[in-house]
Amino acid sequence: MSTESTLTSKGQTTVPKAIRESLRLKPGDRITFTPMPDGTVLMRVKNKSVMSLAGSLRRRGRKALPVEELSR
Repeated sequence: MSTESTLTSKGQTTVPKAIRESLRLKPGDRITFTPMPDGTVLMRVKNKSVMSLAGSLRRRGRKALPVEELSR
C-alpha cells in the first residue's frame, strides 16, 4: 500500500486513513520514526497500554499483585 501526505509549514502531516485503519491507530498512540542509511524511514507504532503488561513480571515465591495495589 502506498499513499501520500503533505507536510505543513509547521512540520506536521496527517497519516492517511487507509494507513491508520490498517495499523489500528487511535488518538493518543505514539509513533516513532527511524531514518535508515538508504534514505527510507521506518515508522513504528507504540500503542500498547501499560495495563496490557499487568501481571507479566513476578518475583520468585511471591504472588502477583493486582494493578490497584502496585502504587501503594
